Amino acid sequence: MAQPTETIPAEPQVRSGRPRHRRPLGRGRAITIAIMVLAAAIGGAAVGGRWLAGPAKPSAQPSPNPSPSSSGSGPVIATQAPQGPVSGPGTFTYANSTGPVHGTAGTLKRFRVGVENGIGQDVAAFTAAVDKTFGDPRGWTADGQLRLQRVGGQATVDFTVLLATPATSEAMCAKVGLHTNQYVSCRTPGQLIINLARWLAGAPDYGAPIELYREYAINHEMGHELGYGHEGCPGAGDAAPVMMQQTLGLKGCVANAWPFVDGDRYSGPKVP
Repeated sequence: MAQPTETIPAEPQVRSGRPRHRRPLGRGRAITIAIMVLAAAIGGAAVGGRWLAGPAKPSAQPSPNPSPSSSGSGPVIATQAPQGPVSGPGTFTYANSTGPVHGTAGTLKRFRVGVENGIGQDVAAFTAAVDKTFGDPRGWTADGQLRLQRVGGQATVDFTVLLATPATSEAMCAKVGLHTNQYVSCRTPGQLIINLARWLAGAPDYGAPIELYREYAINHEMGHELGYGHEGCPGAGDAAPVMMQQTLGLKGCVANAWPFVDGDRYSGPKVP
């Protein structure tokens, strides 16, 4: 059986030239991060998408907050336990409203958000999570070359973000030659397909809140939509690049959901 892969690179659709590379986070900062993580877990802090960095700067445009993923007092850690239905009807319900424009300058790409029917997931909650991720100042719009806006109805879109069961996502990905073993998410031309099981349970040994894993999953597939390929771990204790296949293991790196860290594009060695 072929090694599962999260997606394949696509031809760049927005950026030209190579992205700026940032020196990986040093070991000293990695130790500091570990202490912060431990303190957050003990104190029951809601870490969310700030596992590596401090509080994010306010987004230029407000975005709705997703519904809490659990009622626990501490951060919910991504696990390997499968959750949710394995298959669904393969049809989707889409968000009908139009959202804010994320980003301040650059090419505007419009997208739609959908959830597979009958899988027990609220399209409004998933939509809010996608909007929150795309609206974060550490996301793909950080360098002023890209803007993103969710639209509803029959409006023309550049891509769609879908939440689908493992069987449905495998079938959709297989149409373009991707075999996910019903385990990982993928990107097909114009579609970011998020695997429901990973959305609910995260990945083995991820060691970070489920919210951060979800942000990673969206940003990783969005990176492929923008033309970026897979990257490797720069070194033990460093932040994992968002284009690293973190679902298949961190390889000594620390979980990270964001393409920009401390205001700079953060990347790792390219994977052939």
